[in-house]
Amino acid sequence: MKKNVLIILLSFFVFSCNSDDDNSKMLNIESTLISKGNLYGGGDEGIVEQNLIITDQNTWNSLITQMNSINNVSDNFSETDIDFSEYKIIAVFDGIKGNGGHNLDLNIMSNSENIIVSVTDLVPEGNANTVITQPYYIVKISSSDLPIIFE
Repeated sequence: MKKNVLIILLSFFVFSCNSDDDNSKMLNIESTLISKGNLYGGGDEGIVEQNLIITDQNTWNSLITQMNSINNVSDNFSETDIDFSEYKIIAVFDGIKGNGGHNLDLNIMSNSENIIVSVTDLVPEGNANTVITQPYYIVKISSSDLPIIFE
C-alpha cells in the first residue's frame, strides 16, 4: 500500500512540473522591413545611438525629417504611411562608425510577457571604405500591449 501511494505521489509530482512554461515559449514576431542601411551625414543628422519604439505619426514624421536632413534617405523606405492604430515602428540606430561595411540585424521574438528585440552589430571583415557611416534598421510590427525589450 505504501508503495502504491508513493508511486501515485511521485507521478503527480512529475506531471505537475510542466517544463513548457509560457514564459519560455519564444515565438517569432512577424515584421515588415521599412529600411536598413547607413546614414552618411557624418553624424550631422543629430541621431544618437538609440532604440526607438514609435507609436504615433508625429514622432514618425519627425524621425523621417531628421534622417532626411543631410541625404534624402526616406526615398528608399518601403513605406512611410503607417497606420499606427495597427502597427508600431521599431527603429534602431547604431553609433557613428569611422568606416563603411557596418550593418545591423534584428531578431524579434516574444513570450507571454515581452517582445524581445535582439540587435546584432555586423562588423565588416577585411578592408573597409574610409567613410563615416551610421547603421540603422527600421521595421514595423503589429501593435501589442506587451513591453518591448532590447538586447
